[in-house]
Amino acid sequence: MLNALEVFTTVVVGLMVGVEFSVAFIMNRILDALPEDSGQLGHAHGGRMLGALMPVWYIGSLVLVAIWAVAGRHHHGVGIVVTAGGLLILSVVMSILLLVPINNRNKTWTPDNRPADWKEQLQRWNRYHYVRVAVIIAAFTLLVTALA
Repeated sequence: MLNALEVFTTVVVGLMVGVEFSVAFIMNRILDALPEDSGQLGHAHGGRMLGALMPVWYIGSLVLVAIWAVAGRHHHGVGIVVTAGGLLILSVVMSILLLVPINNRNKTWTPDNRPADWKEQLQRWNRYHYVRVAVIIAAFTLLVTALA
């Protein structure tokens, strides 16, 4: 049963990493290349859509890692799992403090109501997101290592 939990947790976190990596390095570039206001509208829609999904995914991943750490507390590699959990906690804290406030503004913007500095705010969000992606990639890597 523990093996199934370990694999399931690693897959869930890995899929989350894939989505966030795709946002950072693929979707944002596609949206930024769209003509006129389409890119900004796409960012707003993505903020609404992923803003509803990702909190559940982040917290769910953290809960799964915590269950793994408790269930496997007497097994080899539990320290690696706990460290991965710490990184996921860091990613949640970063999200709440740095990324969510910008996203909450962005998801309401239209070409008629967006602030003058909307591009700068999205660039700031992207910088924070790159760091968060690095953190969750590190957590995923540790989980994969703990499987061995």
